[in-house]
Amino acid sequence: MKYVKLGDLLVNSGGITQAQLDEALKLQESTGERLGSILQKHGFITERQLIDTLMNQLGVEFIDLNTYAIPPEMAQLLPKSTAKKHMVVPVRASRTDIHLAMADPLNFVAVEEVRAITRRRVIPLIAASAAVERAVQNLYSNQGAMQAIEDMQRDLLGSQYGGGAVQPQSVSVDEDEADAAPAIRLVNSIIDRACTEGASDIHMEPGEDSMTIRMRIDGALRTIIPVPRELQSSVISRLKIMARMDIAQKLVPQDGRANVTVRQEALDLRISTLPTIHGEKVVIRLLRKTPELATLEGIGLEGGNRERFCRLVDSTAEGVILMVGPTGSGKTSTLYAMIGRLKSEEVNLVSLEDPVEYHIGGICQVQINDKTGLTFASVLRSVLRQDPDIIAVGEIRDGETAEIAMQAAMTGHLVLSTIHTNNAVSSIDRLLDIGVEPYLIAGAVKGIISQRLLRRVCPHCRRPYAPGPEEQAALGLPPGNYTFYRGAGCGECFGTGYRGRTGVFEILPVNSAIRRAIHSRSLKELEAAIETADFHPIMENCRKLVLDGVTSSEEVHRVLGGDSFSYKKKNQKEF
Repeated sequence: MKYVKLGDLLVNSGGITQAQLDEALKLQESTGERLGSILQKHGFITERQLIDTLMNQLGVEFIDLNTYAIPPEMAQLLPKSTAKKHMVVPVRASRTDIHLAMADPLNFVAVEEVRAITRRRVIPLIAASAAVERAVQNLYSNQGAMQAIEDMQRDLLGSQYGGGAVQPQSVSVDEDEADAAPAIRLVNSIIDRACTEGASDIHMEPGEDSMTIRMRIDGALRTIIPVPRELQSSVISRLKIMARMDIAQKLVPQDGRANVTVRQEALDLRISTLPTIHGEKVVIRLLRKTPELATLEGIGLEGGNRERFCRLVDSTAEGVILMVGPTGSGKTSTLYAMIGRLKSEEVNLVSLEDPVEYHIGGICQVQINDKTGLTFASVLRSVLRQDPDIIAVGEIRDGETAEIAMQAAMTGHLVLSTIHTNNAVSSIDRLLDIGVEPYLIAGAVKGIISQRLLRRVCPHCRRPYAPGPEEQAALGLPPGNYTFYRGAGCGECFGTGYRGRTGVFEILPVNSAIRRAIHSRSLKELEAAIETADFHPIMENCRKLVLDGVTSSEEVHRVLGGDSFSYKKKNQKEF
């Protein structure tokens, strides 16, 4: 392949104009980014157009890394450092040739370096940049973990982990540390893989013959790799050292935390151990320190729900706004999105959290610690003496916290909080059950936001189909001709058909009629008041996402069950 400049190639083929190329080259001088990335970022050309142009003009073959299974032995041909440096991945090789998947097949520096390392003729293949990055991480993460396991089995010493020396709480996760002990490299490899896959939790589950590593990805657990039983104690000891736990104590549960850096991203690890009959089970919660998802777009608020959300938040100067839903429904992300919208230099915003998941500049964040007496209720009392304008209470867990929050709202403060209930209306029941007086609820609560998280249909293997009458009826749709979508399963989504998640919402603004119904504890009045309010049940949001191809009807049924979570309660006179 003769040398040719990408910009000239795109201009000559009509993909971009000379003016767009000149603008992109100026940006490249100041940022140092690759030209192809700049052109895509500024909308001058799509990645698909770029790939098609290179295929047609250069005769380069395209490879879909989402469906192509790369042999594990390819990791032996090219060092991970080189693959990550140039974002290339070997996909197949012979004695004389190596086929190299690249987002930019015109990167001759990468081609020459790979040729020098492998001593083979390099045949470039073009692939999507995100697919190349994912393939590099998967190929070398698995290879690093398996190599570490082999080294540990060969050593079987473990002496370097049992000394009990206190290690620094902040560590760098770097799989390429050749000098690191095998247990360290294995743990680093597992954490790196979890970050690559966007996992929220890592589960290390001891069994009779081996310890299974599973990761929670998009809300569902996926088995990643087994670790031989004889290496279990070394891996757990390494994690305990990172979290400053007592490595000698194996018969009682322990909790700890560690700060790690993975590919220049800072993470908090919350590490918990639990004794089982086969040894200690470890669960690691991964918390990113930057709230990437804490935006209205990130949590999935769009259309009418977005308008209702903004109207509720922007028009409420005092009172309580509640986010409700079961564990893992995204309430905290919505709370952070609300905080991000409300924080400013003119207000004193104090947040009480357990744990503090994201660090946000411009607000005062308090870490709750029940063991030292720093409970939500006690801190909330102290915060009220700190001249707050807005108070964010991570969770209402008891009647005392709820009552203080309601009273704070009644005295001119805006209180944001979460509570574990199934839907918007049942949160009123919950507050009554924990002892909050009806007059406080009616006077303080201004709005309730109920939500769930649904998995998105994988865009790489999404297929349309015509649903049957029963499937239509389950979503509350009248008979008709509809197009639904489901994922066929591919390498990008672990064969599940889903990749990523989005929120579904129902937002209940508490108007005067609803307040009167709460005060009188009349279910009939409440139903009538909700009928006249600007309230759209969560199933309405689900139907739209299914019809738009964002999620599937099976996913709606999995998360919401056969019930649309209507606010009506049969055969119940009062609440």
